[in-house]
Amino acid sequence: KTDFINFISDQEWKSIEPVSSWFGPSSFLMSSMSALFQLSMWIRHCHGYLTENVGIPVWGSYAVFALATLFSGLILGLVSGALETDWLV
Repeated sequence: KTDFINFISDQEWKSIEPVSSWFGPSSFLMSSMSALFQLSMWIRHCHGYLTENVGIPVWGSYAVFALATLFSGLILGLVSGALETDWLV
């Protein structure tokens, strides 16, 4: 506590270089990192639910996530291809 008070009263904070806008808490990069972390926690929760509550074996849960990854990649690829060829527009 004393160090913090001295840091403020002695104005040592003026000598510190500001954080780049890329690494600020509200930047796109940090918001994306936060979203990825939240996604990983949600996947972990789903894995726990599938293995503990539903009774699916661990390899079965991994298979579910592998299929979900494949299908989401397929859908994103189709949407990306459709947007490139102006099929939807």
